[in-house]
Parts: sequence; structure tokens; C-alpha cells
Amino acid sequence: MQAQHQSSSDSKANTLANIDAQSARHLMAIRIVGTALFDYQVRKTADARIRLECLTGFAKELGDIDAAEFAVVAQLLAGDSSPRHDTTDRTFTLEGATL
Repeated sequence: MQAQHQSSSDSKANTLANIDAQSARHLMAIRIVGTALFDYQVRKTADARIRLECLTGFAKELGDIDAAEFAVVAQLLAGDSSPRHDTTDRTFTLEGATL
């Protein structure tokens, strides 16, 4: 049994490796932007909004997300233009509550 080797004259396609690297980079960008979006949706703080805006802008500039994905985040931010202030200094009471 002999091993078969490609000769150097055969064309070698490396597009699969490029697509895989591109896909992995895109998925990582979606994960990072998605995490920032989730954080902003939960906290509604100015810091979370700034972080989301910056990460989304960087990802678009680097080509890691496309215009449609960028537009989704922009639309969500436009629909909620007033971030909630930090509520850690509020006091809550259970007076009159029944369990």
C-alpha cells in the first residue's frame, strides 16, 4: 500500500480554512456584542450603553459584523434613548406585604 501525495503542481484550495477563520471571528464578535447588548438591556446604565456602542462600532469598522447586524443594535439603542440611572442607593420596604 502506497501513500498518495499531492504534487506541487496540483492547485491547493485554502478557502475552507479562510472561511472557518472568518466564521469563527464573526461568531466571536456576535458573542461579544450580544453580551454587551444583554448587559445593557438588563442594567440600562449609561456605562453599559457606551460599552455597547463602542463594541458595536469597533466590530463594524473591523468588518466582523455587517451593516444589518449593526442596524439591529442601532435600532434597539434608538428605541431606548434614556438609560436608567443606577438604583443602588434606593431603599425598598416590604411594609404591608403579605407572603
